[in-house]
Amino acid sequence: MSSHKAGLTGVAERYATALYELAEDRGALDQVSADLRSLKAMLDESGDLRRVIASPVIGRDDQRKALTALAEKAGFHEIVRNFLGVVAAKHRSFAIPGMIGAFLERLAVRRGEVTARIVSATALTSGQKNALTAALNKATGNTVTIDATVDPALLGGMVVRVGSRMVDSSLSTKLKRLQLAMKGVG
Repeated sequence: MSSHKAGLTGVAERYATALYELAEDRGALDQVSADLRSLKAMLDESGDLRRVIASPVIGRDDQRKALTALAEKAGFHEIVRNFLGVVAAKHRSFAIPGMIGAFLERLAVRRGEVTARIVSATALTSGQKNALTAALNKATGNTVTIDATVDPALLGGMVVRVGSRMVDSSLSTKLKRLQLAMKGVG
């Protein structure tokens, strides 16, 4: 791991720990985690928002104003609104995605949940997510939450990661295997 990546992870972990402890003390873990999931979805969907939080050119005050306005408009809990303001004031907005991930991981561990990272060629419907969650709950014996992303390069199918286990049923991988098998025959 590069030293920059290690530093980024350390920043994200420290801020996530502080946010977690504050939310736990105030009995707001569910609301804060829901707000962070909403913020993560916003970041996933908006390249402009990702640029605002990651750009070293945009000043602390402008980042703070942007994040504060976003939090107000989204109706985020006071803890999340204040947290985003502090993060921007300390010029740590670039680490928000890592902070969200670290917070949600900490919460999942506390609740005995396992996160399944699903990458699919197209967005999963709610019915597909529910069926996948039920199947993974049964297979792992734990409560599974799904972190789904879309990668059109898969062409079809999906890649499922739960802990250190991975199942790759993507069409792109199947085509690569077929290509390798055909090279071996010819």
